[in-house]
Amino acid sequence: MKQRELSVLMAALFVTSLVTGLVTASPPRPGTEGNGLTENESATLWSRDADNYISQEEYQQRYGESRTAMHQLANGTDITFTRPTTTAATWTRNDFADLEAGGSDTSVHPRHASLEDGVFIEDAHATVFAVQPSTRGHLESGESPLYIAPNGTMRGFVDYRVRVPNGSSSGNTTIEWSLTSSEVEEVRLQKDGETIVERDGSHTPALDYQIEDDWSTNLTLEAEISVRLKKTTRIDRGDETDVEITYRTESLNVSDSIAVEIYDLSAYPYYAEYPNGDAGVAIFQSRPWQGYTLTENGSARVRGVWRFYTARNTNWDTLVRSNRTDSATVESDAIPVYVHAYPSRIGPRAEPVRDGPEIIDTWGTDRPSPDGTLGEDINIDIVNQSYTTTYGVAVRAENVDRDALQVAGIVRGVNASIVAPDAGSERQLRRSNLTVEVLQQNESQATLRIELRDNETGAPIVLSDPDRRYPIGGNTRNGYITVAEQRVETNASGVAIVTIDEPGIYTARYHPGSWLGHDPAYVSATATARWHPLGTIDGWFAFIFEVGWQLIPFFVMFYAGKRLLRMLGPEDIFQRNP
Repeated sequence: MKQRELSVLMAALFVTSLVTGLVTASPPRPGTEGNGLTENESATLWSRDADNYISQEEYQQRYGESRTAMHQLANGTDITFTRPTTTAATWTRNDFADLEAGGSDTSVHPRHASLEDGVFIEDAHATVFAVQPSTRGHLESGESPLYIAPNGTMRGFVDYRVRVPNGSSSGNTTIEWSLTSSEVEEVRLQKDGETIVERDGSHTPALDYQIEDDWSTNLTLEAEISVRLKKTTRIDRGDETDVEITYRTESLNVSDSIAVEIYDLSAYPYYAEYPNGDAGVAIFQSRPWQGYTLTENGSARVRGVWRFYTARNTNWDTLVRSNRTDSATVESDAIPVYVHAYPSRIGPRAEPVRDGPEIIDTWGTDRPSPDGTLGEDINIDIVNQSYTTTYGVAVRAENVDRDALQVAGIVRGVNASIVAPDAGSERQLRRSNLTVEVLQQNESQATLRIELRDNETGAPIVLSDPDRRYPIGGNTRNGYITVAEQRVETNASGVAIVTIDEPGIYTARYHPGSWLGHDPAYVSATATARWHPLGTIDGWFAFIFEVGWQLIPFFVMFYAGKRLLRMLGPEDIFQRNP
């Protein structure tokens, strides 16, 4: 840990607290400690650092070396990802090996540890270090659950110190105490009070677990600590000394619990076929999830609203070393790093951007921004207003390989098992026939008649049916028609009437909505009508009358001017002045 100590020493020069005398920890500088990662990879871990950017020149002067472009970028902002990265778990696993207990007379513990005392055992604790694979989901203020994979590892830290009583002497009797043994006898992992993993004791247990058929639960790390002390009593009887040896033992159970969500996905697919041969796919999952691929090579994919960043658990920045007489805060040699999921302002995206799938619908729960759950020094593109969780995403694509569909979760390595679609999940999209004509008109307004029918059967398409329901989200999704900045719906005959009062060319467009809510389902259509008041005889009469009325002032002025010219014109003047 010499490299870590060097980086900690450098950080301490800048961040020492004069009030408490404690060192405010900062993450290790990338490149000073590998832990299984490259310098570029380790530079992306620290989204909770202060982001106090320094130039390349200043960096070289301060540390005597150059840095990578990724390191330079991470120095001024936080790096985000489109999928949960493996770097957090790799760092945590390797850094955990540097965590060391303090010995029988010293207890090492994080400041948030719950300490227990017995008769001889003091400052004892069992504290959860990390559970991985996992992702902290930032859903909204007050709700940021820790999602964990059904199969994973809990790592913990157990330590304590032994209080050996002082010796005493009274008269001819002397009592001495000594420690004969102390150990962590056993560690257990419990789920809601039920033991699911049990191992021999260790100060740094790593417990592999497997949890099935559960949703929300509490995981508890429990450790059993035992000590054995020797009490020697000597009685001086002058010519001889009697020695009496007895032993005292003590056991103490310590524990720490963490609330988790078991992240086990089951995705529900819905399919459609467009008239031109395009395929429609919709995937629904009742928890936050990452997205899905549409082809075997993963070239076509779609993502929901969730993005990711990695950050350390600041509870482990420092450790407390306590003994019988004193305690001191020191830099921690082990820092756990977690993946975090957040709703991004970028929103859902399909790839490739230009020629890839087209997102036609998303749905989910509307939630307020979770900005307040991030903590300090997190600079990411999180939504700053309410957002939709995109539990469902529907796309239209040219090529879809149903057998190659893969649904990825927000927890690393957790992919959804795709539930076989039922008979109602398949849609055959049809073409619609939309027509619009001028039904009545006069000089001031016109009435348009819009008719919408099935192009194959000729049956009317009814848009005002209140009984048609959206099968996944439960919302009414009947579709609608827009024309002249109005939104209308057809009646039971497939007809809608619209009145307009401005001349022009009017285009009616049918918006069928998501095919998930329609059976049969249709694609959009357009139709155009033209209206102008001069298109009728009444309109021409009205036009002529209006023009004549507007020209009356000009006729009056023309007549008055002509009369004045006759009165004052040149002929009259020549007659008066021969």
